[in-house]
Parts: sequence; structure tokens; C-alpha cells
Amino acid sequence: MSERRKIYLAGPEVFLADAIDVGRRKKELCAEYGFEGLFPFDNEAPPAEPRRDLSIYRANVDMLRGADCGIFNLTPFRGPHADVGTVFEMGLLTGFGKPAFGYSYEGEALLDRMKRDGQAAFDEASQLWLDASGMAIEDFGRADNLMIDACLAEQGHPLVRRRASAANRFTDLDGFLRCLELERRHFATGRPERGADYAR
Repeated sequence: MSERRKIYLAGPEVFLADAIDVGRRKKELCAEYGFEGLFPFDNEAPPAEPRRDLSIYRANVDMLRGADCGIFNLTPFRGPHADVGTVFEMGLLTGFGKPAFGYSYEGEALLDRMKRDGQAAFDEASQLWLDASGMAIEDFGRADNLMIDACLAEQGHPLVRRRASAANRFTDLDGFLRCLELERRHFATGRPERGADYAR
């Protein structure tokens, strides 16, 4: 029997109180689809370990190197953007030349939700939308910073966008399951999945 392909599983759910259980469930789903899931919590360093932060970083980078692909939860976290650690890991994985798949439970584009949340103001002089620091907010109609969405688009993988209640934004698994389907198709056919993937 051939060895299962390994998927690095990244997202802000590592900060949930029940992160270990969430990771276990995601790994079970990966197995059902014929993959081996690698959840960052697997590498959690002991609390008393000196320079625990570096140990966690090194372990996760090693896990990324050993993965064949990755699924990234890009739902906005602690602000209008995706979790910065998750975005770093997605960039690193794609830098290793490996396929990335992402999902988000935010349906609105970056600028639209910043306007909705009172974080953007239109400047008549520059004809730009500005944030509270007076800096321009990009307007490409994308879910997040263009480098995030374009990273997936460049590989031919749509950002999977789903709706979830506020209480389930980091535990809902519909977007994750869709990414598993896309990954299975990717490795079975080698063909990218073009176009948007958004269910209202």
C-alpha cells in the first residue's frame, strides 16, 4: 500500500480551548479522504522547555517541509485579516513548491467588511478608502490582502468561501471538507480547479 500524502493543517483554531479535539477531528477527516493530517498541536513543546517559542516554530517548519500540501483556514482573526501565523505558513509551504488550499467563513471582500465595521473612510482628495492610520486600503474585491488570494489563484485553487455563524467560525468544517475534495481531485487528476468557490 502506498504511503498517504500528508496535509499540513493550519488556522487560528489552534488557539481554541479544545484545539486538540478539533485537530483530532480534522485528522480523522483527512484519513477518510485518504490523507494523513498534520496538525501543528502535534508539535506543542512542553511548557517548561527553554525557548519554547523557537521549539514550536522549528517543529512546525519541519512539519511543513514534510507535508505534501496544506489546508489553511483564512477566516479573519483578531482583526480584518487572516491569522498572521497561518498566512506565514501558507507562504512558506508555497515557497517550498507545494500546493495550498484555503477556506474562509467571511463572505465579504476586505474593503467591504472594513467599511461595514467602521474601519474605512473615503478620502475625497485622493479618491481612496483609508484606514484609521490614513493608509490606503486595497480594493481588488478579494477576501483579504491580494498576496493571500493571489497565492491560491496562481496555483489554480479557488479560495473556498462559506458562511458560518459567529459561534462556529473556527469550528465549522464545511469549508475544510471542500478543500479535502479539491485536494483529492488535484492529486488524482493533476488539474487545477479554476474559478470562485463560494456558497451563500
